[in-house]
Amino acid sequence: MKDLTFVFFGADRPVANIPQALLDSAWNQEMVANFPAAYFQIKAFSDTDMSEDLKKIDVPTLILHGDVDQIGPIGNAHRLAKLIPNATLKEYTGAPHALIVTAKDEINKDLLAFIKKQVSAFDF
Repeated sequence: MKDLTFVFFGADRPVANIPQALLDSAWNQEMVANFPAAYFQIKAFSDTDMSEDLKKIDVPTLILHGDVDQIGPIGNAHRLAKLIPNATLKEYTGAPHALIVTAKDEINKDLLAFIKKQVSAFDF
């Protein structure tokens, strides 16, 4: 089961520098998850086609995705960006599924820039 934690953080790649304490903490959280709830959440997510709902999003949307994500491959993000009108896809080179941890400084900078751009579009 620890293999999934390694893949989630991209720790299975030679260039990764993920602290062991972070991997242990994530693994501990996985171990206390309610198995039926986790299973049904994954099943519902994988079995539900949300394409029509995504097409109805009518606000600027920022999609963040790592290009080495082994949980949800980058192609998924490209499909999302095509479905959501006015979506912007930001790819993070070398980032795994847990990019909010592994690329947090860059993500915070990009989120702030995206928000500022949206706010500046309003004429106050």
